[in-house]
Amino acid sequence: MIPSSVVEYHGGHQVRLLGGGDELFPAMSQALALARHEVWFATYIFNDDAASRRVVEDLIAAAERGVAVHVLVDGFGSKVTLPTLRNWFGGSGVRLEVFRPIDRWYAWLQPGQLRRLHHKLCAVDAKVAFVGGINVIDDRFDLHHGWCDQPRLDFAVELHGPVAMDVRRVVHGLWMRSHLGRGWRSELLQVARSAEPVRHTLRLLRRMRTGVPAGTVTSAAEVLAPVRAALVVRDNLRQRRAIERTYVEAIRRARVRVDIACPYFYPGRAFRRALVGAAARGVRIRLLMQGKVDYRFAGLAARVLYDEMLARGLHVFEYTPAFLHAKVAVVDDDWATVGSSNIDPLSLLLNLEANVVVADPAFVGDLALRLETAFEASNEIIAPPLRRGWRGWLSRGFVAWVANTYLRVAGITGRY
Repeated sequence: MIPSSVVEYHGGHQVRLLGGGDELFPAMSQALALARHEVWFATYIFNDDAASRRVVEDLIAAAERGVAVHVLVDGFGSKVTLPTLRNWFGGSGVRLEVFRPIDRWYAWLQPGQLRRLHHKLCAVDAKVAFVGGINVIDDRFDLHHGWCDQPRLDFAVELHGPVAMDVRRVVHGLWMRSHLGRGWRSELLQVARSAEPVRHTLRLLRRMRTGVPAGTVTSAAEVLAPVRAALVVRDNLRQRRAIERTYVEAIRRARVRVDIACPYFYPGRAFRRALVGAAARGVRIRLLMQGKVDYRFAGLAARVLYDEMLARGLHVFEYTPAFLHAKVAVVDDDWATVGSSNIDPLSLLLNLEANVVVADPAFVGDLALRLETAFEASNEIIAPPLRRGWRGWLSRGFVAWVANTYLRVAGITGRY
């Protein structure tokens, strides 16, 4: 499947698939304990529970050793716990910033407030990085449904190698953007009142650079497996549809199979055409959706497409043992992606998202095996859950109207 016209792969990685916070948080704790220079950490949800507090303790411990620790949380996703986070990190040396805070009602009137930071990223010394869909929250706790018996299905990837630098750059840029967005007036006043404005301006520019401090770059002497990987981000600048195009290209190149797990599934026309085209070529397409629904509208949005998907030869499954939060895919035996991006308008057109793409048969095989276990525990949908006729037509029309209205309010025009 390589080369790609969308993704720029880099070799020299070690990668490890991590299932849920039960596997991610201990791995992250180990990396933080070994941090020597800096940590850049970004998450949509930073909850207040025992699992989250252990992450807090690890971040604070690194800061107390002299490591420069920067944490960025989304102003909406972590709105409820922001006072607690500020209390935890206050005076600890951890530098906390909030992406687009909504602590005042009129904040909703500011442009771009519907475009949220949905990343789940961590970079340690620009050598090791964690990328995925796992928020800082206990696997068995749901913000809307409380405690559950089974952990949610979710994944992340631990990477050693060049992608760690890319993760560092992404979080650094967003952290600085949030920091300056909060204090830009005071920064400019300090420059204007300074006796040496040029020196102060240069200092401000140095803080905004995405370079890496000396001593943090992986040396050529370190032995890394020749695994090819790439970080793919969706932003509102040059990479507006990068993740969607990466998916579509991989599906169009598929020869044998495409397995996708995604809780919020409402793809646009190009994405659906790619799936249908692959199925027409004889590729086996399996979609793993929520069986235990957390948001009713999101469940409805996916199910209005079941009729079309089933009619075109796609196989649809609903995962019922627990909540599904994984955003992953496997194509053939040599391509996989794990990340934060759902396959819906919010992720593909609005939110800031980050996925890692791995081209390695061993990693792909590991993820495929875990997905196979999930498919076996799921219910295959044979008949559409929504009736045909005017009721089905109304349901599809209602979902399309809501999606398009939301996009228009957010400033997105054109066809989805």
